[in-house]
Amino acid sequence: MSENATHGSWTPSGERLAAVTEEGVIAAIKTVFDPEIPVDIFELGLIYAIELGDDGKVKVEMTLTTPSCPSAQELPSMTEEAIRQIPGVTDCEVEVVWDPPWDQSRMSEDARLALNMF
Repeated sequence: MSENATHGSWTPSGERLAAVTEEGVIAAIKTVFDPEIPVDIFELGLIYAIELGDDGKVKVEMTLTTPSCPSAQELPSMTEEAIRQIPGVTDCEVEVVWDPPWDQSRMSEDARLALNMF
């Protein structure tokens, strides 16, 4: 993920839409929580990549804590919906990947503190 990535998009009439930033996408992702864990999915380390297109398209690669995660269907769709609410986003694709496998080392320090996992 690059720092301060900013991409704007245009309407067919040439009107400039709001720029989509990586920070804005991360902020939207941080509103998504696993229903079983009181930590957002970004802090859990479930987001592997964020790609911003010049046309307002956003692609996210994410994983889940396990392939048998009870939230396997809802977390990716919740993430996509949160990103689609960002002004300037024209499309969003969230892909679930399993390589590399998620482990607790991907969690932020804040997430470990919240879950008492030191």
